[in-house]
Amino acid sequence: MGDHLVRGEEFEKNADKKLNGWGLFGSKYEDAADLLEKAANSYKLAKAWDKAGVTYVKMANCHLKSDSKHDAANAYAEAAKCYKKINTNEAASCLEQAVNIFCEIGRLGMAARYYKEIAEYYESDQNIDQAIAYFEKAAEFFQNEEVTTSANQCNLKVAQYAAQMEQYDKAIQIYEEIARQSLNNNLLKYGVKGHLLNAGICHLCKSDVVSISNALEKYQDLDPTFSGTRECKFLADIASVIDEEDVAKFTDVVKEFDSMTPLDSWKTTLLLRVKEKLKAKELEEDDLT
Repeated sequence: MGDHLVRGEEFEKNADKKLNGWGLFGSKYEDAADLLEKAANSYKLAKAWDKAGVTYVKMANCHLKSDSKHDAANAYAEAAKCYKKINTNEAASCLEQAVNIFCEIGRLGMAARYYKEIAEYYESDQNIDQAIAYFEKAAEFFQNEEVTTSANQCNLKVAQYAAQMEQYDKAIQIYEEIARQSLNNNLLKYGVKGHLLNAGICHLCKSDVVSISNALEKYQDLDPTFSGTRECKFLADIASVIDEEDVAKFTDVVKEFDSMTPLDSWKTTLLLRVKEKLKAKELEEDDLT
């Protein structure tokens, strides 16, 4: 490890000499960038991630000076990979620089990809507000580039986290829109009932029986096959249980559905919220009698 570190420092020192010396037609920046790339690779081998990140940023600046914008963006992306191991905010900041350059040179597909990556950095760091913001940006860019599948993936992340943060209307809007889009696509139409189920569960969290009933009618108009699905029956049964304010029945309906179609942790969390509200109502009724 020590050898790699020493070698990296040597390459970096030589790069600095190049930058401080004379060079024709910007060639000193190209030469320095080559040396900095070797320095960064040596730092990576030494697992000196901070040094590697700093070096890639210096390399990006050299590329910008010699007007090699694409190479500069790639250097920022490499810096982000190094910082990702030690500092999420720094990694996101470097990728943001890459995105700005890719937007400038019209590489919007790359910009979308890196916005999604920034979102994933924040997601792994449990910074959900920032994750949502960047998944939304990525979705918008993917949509502009007509990469619908990737746009949907990002929007589904936004819906997932919005619902977790009790922003149910926002989540419902996304799930319903993706269901609507998917109906006309042979590859995606099989996911429609799942999106409508997620939207329905968000409606349940609002504890508004009228809203749930209206939503179910709307979903059956949108997709006539939905009325015959287990998902539709489940939502209708839960709606009627909420109307009856029967916690025991609620548990039975959820258990039965889960035995046939296992619920993931997101659905389980939201359904537990519904159950807690139902319990609170039941206790209220008991206190009044």
